[in-house]
Amino acid sequence: MCTTCGCGKTGSKHLHAHEHVHDHPHSHAHDADAVHPHVHPEANLSILKLEQNLLADNDLHADENRRTAAKHGLTVLNLISAPGSGKTYLLERTLERLNGKVSCAVITGDLETDRDARRLADKGAWVHQIQTHQACHLSADQVGALLPAIIAHGARLLFVENVGNLVCPAAFDLGEHFKVALLSVTEGEDKPLKYPGLFSLAPVAILTKIDLLPHLAFDMQQARDSMRRIHPGIFIFELSAQTGEGMDAWIDYLATLTA
Repeated sequence: MCTTCGCGKTGSKHLHAHEHVHDHPHSHAHDADAVHPHVHPEANLSILKLEQNLLADNDLHADENRRTAAKHGLTVLNLISAPGSGKTYLLERTLERLNGKVSCAVITGDLETDRDARRLADKGAWVHQIQTHQACHLSADQVGALLPAIIAHGARLLFVENVGNLVCPAAFDLGEHFKVALLSVTEGEDKPLKYPGLFSLAPVAILTKIDLLPHLAFDMQQARDSMRRIHPGIFIFELSAQTGEGMDAWIDYLATLTA
């Protein structure tokens, strides 16, 4: 879990390379063939404390971000999914439809490259790429550092396209109004049950790439039922950014958030 590795710590881009080295000798009197768990209780306590400190520090920044956004009438959505679900392509089509109607901003996170930001650059929105390097999620302080520029731009709607990952980004509050979970029909209808953390926290989900359904053995009803089993009342959009099917409902919904 990334809360134990330090990757969410402000200004620390490479904390996966741990600097703590066990250089003390280990002496264990036992049968050479015996199998036993190798546990250091003090290490477990240190990991727990680090995890608590990381999340507590992040939550402070998230709360400040939420207050700042509310003060300036900015709605913040945290988009989370596995890599390849179609987040960036959906944002391209979304920004095109909102251009001239709602002032938008996008923060997009990837380990490397600015490809996503370049794809979104000509869609009429303020766009910024964060390269996290080894970190598997964005953190609240990274978002907070960009809020003054976003507010100066006059944005009313901020999309945070988190790093592609179904687990770690869900654990870190960015100060968003809510999380949006995306699931591509190419991923399988069992993903919500396998990764319940995200879907339990997201009040809105999007089933993407539905134009591919004729070519897949994807059970839409099972996917819906799985999401609602984990999060009763979750609102589910079903759409194809490629064909435009279902996009009107998504765009209308976004418009209500800034009305």
